[in-house]
Amino acid sequence: MRVTISDDFDLLKIADSGQCFRFNACGEGYTVMAGDKYLFIKQVGENEYDLSCGEEEYENFWKEYFDLGLNYSELRGRIDPEEDPYLFAAAEYGKGIRILKQDPWEMLISFIISQRKNIPAIKASIEKLCAKVGREAGRTPEGEVLYAFPTAAEIAALSMEDLTACSLGYRDKYVMKAAQDVASGYVNLDSWKNLDDAGLMERLLELFGVGVKVANCEILFGYHRLDAFPRDVWINRVLEQEYADGFRFEKYKPYNGIMQQYLFFYSRTTM
Repeated sequence: MRVTISDDFDLLKIADSGQCFRFNACGEGYTVMAGDKYLFIKQVGENEYDLSCGEEEYENFWKEYFDLGLNYSELRGRIDPEEDPYLFAAAEYGKGIRILKQDPWEMLISFIISQRKNIPAIKASIEKLCAKVGREAGRTPEGEVLYAFPTAAEIAALSMEDLTACSLGYRDKYVMKAAQDVASGYVNLDSWKNLDDAGLMERLLELFGVGVKVANCEILFGYHRLDAFPRDVWINRVLEQEYADGFRFEKYKPYNGIMQQYLFFYSRTTM
């Protein structure tokens, strides 16, 4: 089907923004895997996109996944170029990024795996894990098989040797424990949606192998709490070099997470 998206929407920038690991360039478009759902999307005009799904699936899933109900260009309009020239430049550079509405379980495992890994290595490990379980969810236009993201029960049923083969390194025990806790019902990620931000952070930090950075990424990308502000080496560098007097969190509340994405995407190129 073909859709018109007039607000900020740039497939390349979304794919390279560091928030998703199964959103990849493929031929003239992009393959997107979300849980067990597959999409091929390509731009065919200034604001026109062809999607491989039907209208019902688009309306019930992908429209929400791309957060198309929120006006990102309007949010960028909050940034005063004279008051905050660095963020203004970052937002102009990153215009088109959107915070995807991703699954808490998939994001928890993805960001546990992400610790001390670069993005290509994270993607490779996740694809190995998906292939290890082997539940086919779609095929690229070139015929490559893409696998669904494993459920907690499917990962918990694997051996540690299976996880080691996915190049997880020391993270294998974190992934296994998270899978066992979710599969057993000891951890109920869906029920945590009812917690406030502080309560959600507290519960996430109780998980084996989850620190503040991973927890913040989970809150922003897994629970779509748009005020979360994950800090990594790039963001810490930006805050130190450009915001010695402090970042204006109150001004951009409750959308600091979107501003963080602009800063992260921009700083990796300019610093």
